[in-house]
Order: sequence, then structure tokens, then C-alpha cells
Amino acid sequence: MVVLGVFLHAIGGFAAGTFYIPFRKVRNWAWESYWLVNGVFSWIIMPWLVSFLTVPKLFSLLGQAPVGSVIWSYVFGVLWGIGGLTFGLSMRYLGMSLGYAIALGFCAAFGTVIPPIFSGNFQDLITNISGLTILAGVVVCLVGIGLCGWAGLSKEKELSAEQKRATVKEFAFLKGLLVAIFAGVMSSCMAFGIAAAKPIATLGVKHGVQPLWQNSPVLIVVLAGGFTTNCIWCVILNIRNRSAENYLSARGASLADNYFFSALAGITWYLQFMFYGMGTTKMGRYDFSSWTLHMAFIIAFSNVWALLFREWKGSSRRTLTIVVCGILVVVLSTVLIGVGNYIAALGK
Repeated sequence: MVVLGVFLHAIGGFAAGTFYIPFRKVRNWAWESYWLVNGVFSWIIMPWLVSFLTVPKLFSLLGQAPVGSVIWSYVFGVLWGIGGLTFGLSMRYLGMSLGYAIALGFCAAFGTVIPPIFSGNFQDLITNISGLTILAGVVVCLVGIGLCGWAGLSKEKELSAEQKRATVKEFAFLKGLLVAIFAGVMSSCMAFGIAAAKPIATLGVKHGVQPLWQNSPVLIVVLAGGFTTNCIWCVILNIRNRSAENYLSARGASLADNYFFSALAGITWYLQFMFYGMGTTKMGRYDFSSWTLHMAFIIAFSNVWALLFREWKGSSRRTLTIVVCGILVVVLSTVLIGVGNYIAALGK
């Protein structure tokens, strides 16, 4: 059970660590334009499509969902949307490797520890072998994230401004650092939103939804909140930057390609939480640890992509060694968390 949960989280982490790559193929569009197209697919179309395919009598289920649960999950979705919005900016200013490491480090810490504190279950963690093992995994994950961040700082010192912009066109370390920290803290609200929507998932199972797909209707509500934030901001930027014409013209590039790759990014992004939602159903009573697993896999895969795309080109062997060690430590943390959940399944 737990092994399957970890595997599903790994697929979700791969999708999350990969989704930004199709944007590299978008030409002559402002960031806000391709980000909004991505959002339509990832936060509106895909959640509804998957729910229609997996949830019997979807509208009836949503109509019977507890109002308080719907409101809070939507509100947390709005707050998460702010994090998602600024997360995209952190990729612009820091690149995939450093941007993911810093933002998701804060996201992992807040998103994993706060829910059990909020629900009053934190004491169980520090009084059981399984809980202590999972907390150890969280600490190891943060150490790995710290190593990735250290590697990024080392890269910052070693390369000239021209070299850094050769791999990340809009590289701006201080601006990116502040944005990534803010994005990480706000993005952790996704974990709170899913936790707040548990009554919706439980109701879905009672209505005949397969347990593996119980979070499908949950994502409709949470991601609607995220779309609200992102849509408002992107439209504001479209007006301010006079970039609304992007939706009708790519100024010499292929308009169809821009829509295709923006949509592909959005679909890939949604898959992370589809598999995340599936994975949480297999993690036992410590399903909150799913958040750390998700963050860890994203960091691992995004750093692999960053290495393949040569974001670390020109860095010293020492810096490359640090980032590889960081990735390996993050992977180790997923093993510890998986062991902790296995011990919990044994009742210890």
C-alpha cells in the first residue's frame, strides 16, 4: 500500500518537476499570456474532465458537500494561487534548480507540519516510532533542500552575470530569492486546502467514488480558488503591458504552437495533483506526510532537468557535487517517510 503511494507521489513529482519545460517552446508571448492559458487547462479544464470520468453524479455530490468545507478549501486555494503565481516568477528569476529548491523548501516545511498541528494530531507524531521516523524524513528533506540552495548560492558566486543569463535569461538572485520564499510559504496552502476538503472526499466515497479517485472533486474546488487569483493578476498584466493581443497573434511565431505548448504545460501540471491525490489515499494515517514526499520528488526531478538543460554550465566540480548530494539526500528523505508510514501501518 505505502509503496504504491510513494510510487504515485513519484509520478506526481515528475509531472510537477517537468511542467515548466514546454514553456521553453513558447515564442513572442508575454509571461502572463502563456501562464493564463496554462492555468485554464491546469486549474479548470483538467479537474472537471477527470472528475466527470471518475465521479458518479458529480453535480449532485458537489451540491451536497458541506458548505464550510467548500468555502475553506476555496479560500486556501485562493491563497495557494498567490503562491503558484509567484512560483512561476521564481522560475523566471532563478531557474528551475534554485527556484524549485528554495520555494519548495519552505513549502515542504509549512505544508507538512502545520496540518497535524492544526488538527491536534502533532502529539501523536512525537510519541510514536512511526511519527518520529516521518519527522526525521522531513528534517532530512530540508537538509537536502538546503544543500540544493547552497549549490545555487555557490553558482551565484562563481559565474559572471553574463554566464548566469546565458542559462537563465532573466536571472536576478535577490529578487528571485524573495519571490521564492514568499511563493513557498503561500504554496503550502494547497496542503491546507486539501485537508479542509476531506469531508468532500469522504462524501464522494459514500456516493460510490473509488477511494483512489476521492480527491478528484476536491481539486475542482481548491484549484478554482487558485485560478481566481491567477486569472485576475494575468488579466491586470495583460492590460498594463498591452499583451492581450498575444491571444490572437504570436508576431511571427506559430500561434498554434504557443497554445499547444502552454496547454501541454497546464495538463502536465495538473497531473502532479491528480497523482498526489491518488497517492495520499495509500499513505495510511500519516497521509499528511504526502506533502513532503511530493515536494521531495519535485526537487529531485527538477534538478535532474536543470542538469540536463545545463543550468549549471560553468559551475565548479565542487558546486556540482553539492547539488548532486542535495538531490540524493532528498531521495533518501522519501525512503524515510515511506518507512515511517509502513511502521504506522503495523500499528507502531
